[in-house]
Amino acid sequence: MSGFEYASAPESKAIADIAKSYGLFIGGKFVEPKKGKSFNTINPANEEILSKVGYADKLDVDLAVKSARTAFTKVWSKMPAKERGKYLYRIARILQERAREFAVVETLDNGKPIRESRDTDIPLAAAHFFYHAGWADKLDYAGLGSKPKPVGVVGQIIPWNFPLLMLAWKIAPALAAGNTVVLKPAETTPLTALLFAQVCQQAGLPDGVVNIVTGDGITGAALVNHSDINKIAFTGSTEVGKAIARSISNTKKSATLELGGKAANLVFDDAAIDEAVEGIVNGIFFNQGHVCCAGSRLLVQENVADEVLEKLKKRMSLIRVGDPMDKNTDLGAINSAEQLKRIHEISNTGDAEGANRWSPECKLPSKGFWYPPTIFTGVSQSHRIARDEIFGPVLSVLTFRTPAEGIEKANNTMYGLSAGVWSDKGSKILWAAKQLKAGVIWSNTFNKFDPASPFGGYKESGWGREGGRHGLAGYLTSQVKESKSAA
Repeated sequence: MSGFEYASAPESKAIADIAKSYGLFIGGKFVEPKKGKSFNTINPANEEILSKVGYADKLDVDLAVKSARTAFTKVWSKMPAKERGKYLYRIARILQERAREFAVVETLDNGKPIRESRDTDIPLAAAHFFYHAGWADKLDYAGLGSKPKPVGVVGQIIPWNFPLLMLAWKIAPALAAGNTVVLKPAETTPLTALLFAQVCQQAGLPDGVVNIVTGDGITGAALVNHSDINKIAFTGSTEVGKAIARSISNTKKSATLELGGKAANLVFDDAAIDEAVEGIVNGIFFNQGHVCCAGSRLLVQENVADEVLEKLKKRMSLIRVGDPMDKNTDLGAINSAEQLKRIHEISNTGDAEGANRWSPECKLPSKGFWYPPTIFTGVSQSHRIARDEIFGPVLSVLTFRTPAEGIEKANNTMYGLSAGVWSDKGSKILWAAKQLKAGVIWSNTFNKFDPASPFGGYKESGWGREGGRHGLAGYLTSQVKESKSAA
């Protein structure tokens, strides 16, 4: 345990002007759901109700899609590309100006530490809009020939772990390419998306270019199955991604699917151990482990395993768990009771299957949804905790003798989203990167993101890429391809 205690340093909530209720954002205006249904969104740190949010059904989704289609046909697709870019620049600047407000609302609604919302999520979201604003009048260089066309109306479904960042990942490239969107945020974290709707109004974005419908899986299914949607972009679980793929398989809809992961973080015996330990902690405990590319499998070379574990446990004992609004907090609240239940369920199988559980001494708050930072040692490849995505602050530790064995164990998973490699030798890093079946590979770091870098996976981790030129291309169609198919 730490030899001293940090004084409380709470971030003020005063800047967060959260309304008592929110409607749906359709056609540039907030409107009430057709059937008047709503649901509560709560603060996972204390279970207090933050606001009532409109529940969109098929009728509401249909209205949103029609609004997006009208805006696409009459305004957005006909607007000069340079002008579209100006709107994206404007949105990016407003996000920067209102960054503190967004960070506070994100933390209240999601449960993540304010430090992460403030320093990572919001700045990256603004960066995505800045980056894609620059692409708006340069689409001829996206790799799809001259004068590529937008796909049309895009349905987008985002998860609860990075609400605003996932919104930016999807909306920014879609708008830059000339598409209009209907976005459905996660039912547990709708507030920053609705706050973003106000940003769209503030930026003067033409009505209907961005529409936001709130609800649960039924709302998402209505969006996926709507006949006038040209593309689906989804980030979430592999199970739901498979269901979406089946739903659109007999249609002309295209899809980008960013799904689950069980990333391996490989530490070779020549790695800088202290730096590797920091990377391990960041890889699994950042955002409470609610990260699809989290380094949830630690693979350590046998001859340094004891040293790595000793230093890792010492470092974990310094992790501060508690109020997400406190600037000193490292690990915040689990997003929902349902997710906490899943973390408990899978972790308990680790105990049942003979793995050794360890957590630092930490006092968890009595209200809200909490789970301590946890590691399991004595884990084998067959253990469920080494196979299934837990999506929480739980790390499975495995060992390997040779680099080849490490690669084999790392690739022994149905996922292929990300991986980390820790070594002092550049040649070994490049060799490992070539062997690893993962879409994103970090060397001597972990969980670093850039709007210019494509992100996505292999196998059951998804289809397509988001970010960079590759992600932008997913929102465009090639005229060359169209002319060939027509011939």
